[in-house]
Amino acid sequence: MAKNTNKTTETVASVSDFINTITDETKRADSFKLTALMEEASGHKAKMWGPAIVGFGSYHYKYESGREGDAPLIAFSPRKSSLTLYLPGFECKEQLLQKLGKHKQSGGCTHIVKLTDVDNTVLRQLLDESFKHAETTHCK
Repeated sequence: MAKNTNKTTETVASVSDFINTITDETKRADSFKLTALMEEASGHKAKMWGPAIVGFGSYHYKYESGREGDAPLIAFSPRKSSLTLYLPGFECKEQLLQKLGKHKQSGGCTHIVKLTDVDNTVLRQLLDESFKHAETTHCK
């Protein structure tokens, strides 16, 4: 039986080139700022994952079903309506989200329209804790 493959894989595409294609100036500037914040929080250079996700660090997963692949430890994507952050859950995540400022939560995704809508100190804490949790959980 053929293995299911992950559609979103790390690529060699340029993160800067991708971000520079964003036509909305605020979203483009926020994407560069978020890239810098996530690089600082993770200690990893930004890499493209698929055509539209900017990821930091990576881990290998394997499910009981046999499906396996690689995924970024933390990531974001500048979507049309918001910056979508892909951050793992951790013990005090909910408390930090309550202090973050204007955002929406759906599943494991945090949606921020623009960085000026949120408390950047809390955002940095959220990124730091998310990365630590992901690294501890997935990089054994």
